[in-house]
Amino acid sequence: MKTIQEINEKIKAGRAVVVTAEEIIGIVAEKGVSQAAVEVDVVTTGTFGPMCSSGAYINIGHAKPRIKLGGGHVRLNDVPAYAGFAAVDVYIGATALPDEDPRNRNHPGEFRYGGGHVIEELVSGKDIRLTATAYGTDCYPRRKLETYINIKDVNEAVLFNPRNSYQNYNVAVNLSDRPIYTYMGILKPKLGNANYCSAGQLSPLLNDPNYRTLGIGTRIFLGGGEGYVVWHGTQHNPGVKRGENGVPRMPAGTVAVIGDLKQMESKWLKGVSFRGYGTSLSVGIGLPIPVLDEDVCRSAAVNDEDIYATIVDYSKSYPYVEPGNLGEVSYAQLKSGSITLEGKQIPTTPLSSYVKAKEIANTLKERIQRGQFLLTEPVAPIPKADSGYAFRPLAERPIE
Repeated sequence: MKTIQEINEKIKAGRAVVVTAEEIIGIVAEKGVSQAAVEVDVVTTGTFGPMCSSGAYINIGHAKPRIKLGGGHVRLNDVPAYAGFAAVDVYIGATALPDEDPRNRNHPGEFRYGGGHVIEELVSGKDIRLTATAYGTDCYPRRKLETYINIKDVNEAVLFNPRNSYQNYNVAVNLSDRPIYTYMGILKPKLGNANYCSAGQLSPLLNDPNYRTLGIGTRIFLGGGEGYVVWHGTQHNPGVKRGENGVPRMPAGTVAVIGDLKQMESKWLKGVSFRGYGTSLSVGIGLPIPVLDEDVCRSAAVNDEDIYATIVDYSKSYPYVEPGNLGEVSYAQLKSGSITLEGKQIPTTPLSSYVKAKEIANTLKERIQRGQFLLTEPVAPIPKADSGYAFRPLAERPIE
């Protein structure tokens, strides 16, 4: 049994043994869980993929004369930002789109630029064009503002993502006879392809399936800098079906995260476009897992062969919230390049990057080894499988 405080002392002294979630698999296979738990202090994880529920809030500072953006209309590079806060605070979401972006279902739009791209350009140090109109008050008399802002000049630029790092996710297929355009990419008709979005054995929450070491206040690698888990994420659903190893076999836990954009890199925050669907932001996240005991070590050593995802039809079952589990498949099978479904061999494509996930895990490992990144003790847990907490669909009620 170890404590986070004891592990931090070893990190400060340069004695901590840190390995990635990929490396711990071989160590456990060679030495067994008991010995690995004694020898290894920290396991690092990583994921890099589209995370639509992402965004950033910015305080631009007061103009002369003052303007009250709250209640007005704000655009950042022509992308609408939410300004329903105080005078000069704005929030831009990753999926926000400019008014002129094509949205014709019969001619699927390219959606080449949106909120995720604005965040990427802001982080990379580019000037962002801000245009705003306001209604004017005695204390905030200005009604119009057109200027450029830059991350080095604004007071605060903070990445705040209500839902990131999904613990497992669907494998998306299309049973219809036409291509469909989704947040899981373009799905070809009649099981022409299968898309998935998880780093599998490197994915943060899959290596701590029961949230033993993860909670509010956990320090993480976020967008190239440091961030924190601030709450469980929206649509957090810990009570779903799990395997004997405790790993969910369908979308389960999520986390809400926050961090200083001024410390981050555009390499790890990339605006992305989905034809016929919209825009998003690919986010790099890495979670350090302190090896407190054998159970934590065993969970952190999970491999792709023992992580299963559910195959879902996105032509009917998903959009119309109908049951339609087409089976389960392991991440080892998904990463092989093809799966077999209904007697047909189907090519598989990841939306997340395993290469970048591996780089994140190694980068976090190096920072811990150099004593540049210490672990934090959660101040409160996030809801676990036995907590009764569950994600619920909308209960629609007619409006009279």
